[in-house]
Amino acid sequence: MAPKHVERPTVDELRAEIRGLAERRARGDLGEKAFRKRALELSVELARTEARSLVEDEEWVAEHHVVHSHFRLTESLMREPEQTTVSYFATKRRLVRVRGTLVTGRPPLAEEMQVGQVGEVGEVVKHEAEDPAMTKVDAVAYDSIKTIERRVEWRWGEVGMGAAIVLAALLFHGALAITGPVLVLLGVAGALHGLLMPTRWSEIIVADPALPPLAVHGPWRRSGRRLLAVVTSALRSRRQSA
Repeated sequence: MAPKHVERPTVDELRAEIRGLAERRARGDLGEKAFRKRALELSVELARTEARSLVEDEEWVAEHHVVHSHFRLTESLMREPEQTTVSYFATKRRLVRVRGTLVTGRPPLAEEMQVGQVGEVGEVVKHEAEDPAMTKVDAVAYDSIKTIERRVEWRWGEVGMGAAIVLAALLFHGALAITGPVLVLLGVAGALHGLLMPTRWSEIIVADPALPPLAVHGPWRRSGRRLLAVVTSALRSRRQSA
């Protein structure tokens, strides 16, 4: 018996469902945590659909999804930080990146996409979206990739914040007789975390400088390792055939 064909939702249907979730949240029918969980699940599926429409004739060999949180000191501590979704899809010929930002009050990846491509000969067609909620798609052929570089960045913001907490607790130790020691421990823990747990990622450098490096966060995860292995193998094969 032939397997039953499952029809996937279209881009417009997924966007409509994400916008519907946002409307339910605005009415109070859906909690913030439930909204974000389901919205991010739909965002990943939407990213797959967007990427598939760009390279529909090519087989995927790896994919990698990451969510970044961006906390700003000017925002309320009670508010969820801004999140960015980044999805990578690797075929045997190219790498596709789909990005979207979860802006407060607006659904992720629910806007029309803007596409940039780097072809086999390095031709760049790039569109920068001013709206942070706009879906951005980049397609980069392996022939246009120059190298992969590993990056490490210490979290100096966490170190500074931890040191500030410790300093404040020591300066006002008279008024903070009970909470002072707790604040000192919290500040020290934060500073050590920033020093001992740096942010690590990989950057895929494109030969044409018109396109900034493609940052792959979470390279230690299984999906991240698989994605980078596919790109590395493509680069090795190109160099051996040159």
